[in-house]
Amino acid sequence: MQTNLSTPVDYGTGVYLLDTGYLRPGLAAVHLIVERGRAAVIDTGTQHSVTTILQALDALGIDPAAVDYVLLTHVHLDHAGAAGALMRALPAARLVVHPRGARHMIDPAKLVAGATAVYGEARFRALYGEIVPVPAERVLEADDGQVVELHGRPLICYDAPGHARHHLVFHDPASGGVFTGDAFGLSYREFDVDGRAFVFPTTTPVQFDPAAMHATIDRILALKPRAAYLTHFGRVTELPRLAAELHALIDAHVALAESLREAGAARHIRLVEGLRALLTERLRAHGCQLPAERIDALLAHDLELNAQGLEVWLDQAG
Repeated sequence: MQTNLSTPVDYGTGVYLLDTGYLRPGLAAVHLIVERGRAAVIDTGTQHSVTTILQALDALGIDPAAVDYVLLTHVHLDHAGAAGALMRALPAARLVVHPRGARHMIDPAKLVAGATAVYGEARFRALYGEIVPVPAERVLEADDGQVVELHGRPLICYDAPGHARHHLVFHDPASGGVFTGDAFGLSYREFDVDGRAFVFPTTTPVQFDPAAMHATIDRILALKPRAAYLTHFGRVTELPRLAAELHALIDAHVALAESLREAGAARHIRLVEGLRALLTERLRAHGCQLPAERIDALLAHDLELNAQGLEVWLDQAG
């Protein structure tokens, strides 16, 4: 699927994808749901995504005042960094977020401090821009099973831990879709083979919980959705097959980490190398014929984050 940063991809049934351009094209998406002239935005990207979102709404004939909700799957900054700035531009919208994440949207100081410590001030600003607080009175903390109505179209919020304890997924019965953030893994369109997607888990620090991730995947499947809409990246179908692959790969990630528990100073680099070998082997079995250098380039960011998250998990598990 080729995407254009200024053009929404129309999936039908009122669902659209926008490419935020984060790090590279085809890495991070924002989804829109449009129902009879009203709209909801699912995830926001970084502050640099605000113009893209507003231009897409304009292209669809949606006034910013007709956006009723901004729904966050979770508050990691590639998903929620633009929330405050976007809410300023959407005067009628309410921000829907997990109760564990709400405080970080109202006062993002800890999010900013944590990310700045990782990236440094200059790199943080280049990646995420300014993180703007959201007024508390505009924040709706969504409990498990809570329904928000988009002009009569129900969107059902489900608690979805595993990647993060503050993660939600949103079920849209009208489209038969579930908007999964990072709870149903990552699936880049460059890895599609004959229309069949490849998926793998994200074990990003600091709240990876393999048992909870397995349970969340099963819960998503139990909704019997026709499609999952992933922030990274876009719509995937054949969900039972993909769920089975995710379950197997979660276990493989955990087994690799356990095997390197006592690897000392070499643990991180050996985790990265092991994950690269694991995912490359699975991609070849999937039928992917991209050159090894291209696979490495597409996976580099995730290999590093997954290795970091597995190390945190090992250290917390004791």
